[in-house]
Amino acid sequence: MTKMAEAPKAARNPFCTELIGAQAPELQFSPYRVFTREQWARLRADTPMTLEADELEELSGLLDELSVEEVETIYLPLSRLLNLYVAAAQKLHSVTSTFLGRTDCRVPFIIGVAGSVAVGKSTTARVLKALLARWPDHPKVDLVTTDGFLLPNRELDARGLMDRKGFPESFDTARLINFLADVKSGKGELEAPVYSHFHYDIMAGQRTLIQRPDILIVEGLNVLQPATFERGSVSEPFVSDFIDFSIFIDADPELIQTWYVERFMRLRSTAFRDPAAFFHRYVTLTHDNAVARALDIWRNINLKNLVENILPTRPRARLILRKGEDHRVSTVALRKV
Repeated sequence: MTKMAEAPKAARNPFCTELIGAQAPELQFSPYRVFTREQWARLRADTPMTLEADELEELSGLLDELSVEEVETIYLPLSRLLNLYVAAAQKLHSVTSTFLGRTDCRVPFIIGVAGSVAVGKSTTARVLKALLARWPDHPKVDLVTTDGFLLPNRELDARGLMDRKGFPESFDTARLINFLADVKSGKGELEAPVYSHFHYDIMAGQRTLIQRPDILIVEGLNVLQPATFERGSVSEPFVSDFIDFSIFIDADPELIQTWYVERFMRLRSTAFRDPAAFFHRYVTLTHDNAVARALDIWRNINLKNLVENILPTRPRARLILRKGEDHRVSTVALRKV
């Protein structure tokens, strides 16, 4: 009996953990290429480190402390990738304008940063803003958070939504969409509302001025949520329709719970001590009762929102940064289709 030829082994991409051309029929297709830290770091190429140590300290979050190694390994390759995307988008816009016989101004490139409460979205958004502004082709980079488009507390109270703050229905979605539409239309000067975590409310009369940036980073819980509409109704735009490149900050929910409680307890011993702070009431609790209260808020509000509304949007992200216990990014998944 002749010996049967062995099936060819599946080829591996040295920069990717997925199998390419795998023979196993049960292997399901993934739209992502997944990179380890080491593989992703190689894609930095010759991108220079443009941040100083004191800047990293200012950009770090309460628990999410940035290191030079983390920026060089994760965020410099990402800034290089985003720079290429911005250049391609600008070229495409120029081609379209030429075809239409128009001389439109450049349209701002919008980057969305999504993920759970306490996962480190704000830190990622801040470091990307700092790095991208160092590239000569797009020096003007602005950052807004969707928190500013939450309904004021008085309105949430009136609608019975204070315990669902951060859920899709707690936002002034129409105002946010109109703001992003104005950004994309190239309007010269725009104002975004300001949210205070200290006061836990919209700050009446305060505005963030946005003046035709090259890049706008939009950070928030549900920036990747698609529009929903009933059968037979007219489809309406949603935030994700305006985003050119989307990033999802991911971690195991149990880890995020730990980070949330740690952040709550640290704020309890600092900012919450101010009588003007919204959460000042928790300063008088015992340590154990404060931990219990933090867990209660996490499980009944933030975890529920994560499971119901935020995690389902993860597969829509162009890039996923997966974090481990130490807040360091362990893998990077880049969408290939």
